[in-house]
Amino acid sequence: MKMTMTTPLTASTLGPLLDRLFAQAAAATSPEIDALTQEERERLMHSRTEYQAFYSRLKDLWLPVTRETGRLLYMLARTMNARNIVEFGTSFGISTLHLAAALRNNGGGRLISSEFEPSKVTRAREHIAEGGFTDLVDIREGDAVKTLATDLPETIDLVLLDGAKPLYGDILALLEHRLRPGAMIVADNADYSPDYLARVCAANSGYLSIPFAQDIELSMRVG
Repeated sequence: MKMTMTTPLTASTLGPLLDRLFAQAAAATSPEIDALTQEERERLMHSRTEYQAFYSRLKDLWLPVTRETGRLLYMLARTMNARNIVEFGTSFGISTLHLAAALRNNGGGRLISSEFEPSKVTRAREHIAEGGFTDLVDIREGDAVKTLATDLPETIDLVLLDGAKPLYGDILALLEHRLRPGAMIVADNADYSPDYLARVCAANSGYLSIPFAQDIELSMRVG
């Protein structure tokens, strides 16, 4: 008889919720974005002055992490026994659910997440409540350069960067002095943020950094 092992990410409540959200994410479309040329998309993805307008146009797209990246986030947070996590770019909350599940299994903690688009904040909060993680998650609405500038834990164990790519370096600068030695940073689609990559990959930067999987830069704070 073949046995199926239940894990925290496939448990009775969270597993079906994640399956549903990933399916909705795959089905979502945005005619406005589809109308852009590839060149225009690339330009906007790299723009430091038009990111708010661009990401407002993406409000109907979920932009989730992959299932594999979600598992990576959960595994990292569990292995580190993370208690304080910061996420840049909540979107509809799929990555947030993976991180919150790890905090729950770690015995509790605090996940601070930031999202620019109000409609996504509303939906993400609904998903977090459905998953049973409201007590662990603080989703802050607005530009992360402001929302992540105050009221942070003294030490941060894990960071996910998955918002506007040109701001990765700015967000790192906000959080850097709170990163504990050994803190991990997962930067999704980091190839769109060359300044960030130059920072974490530089000699004597205080980080060990490697490209991981298809589109992730995985970095560890060493000093």
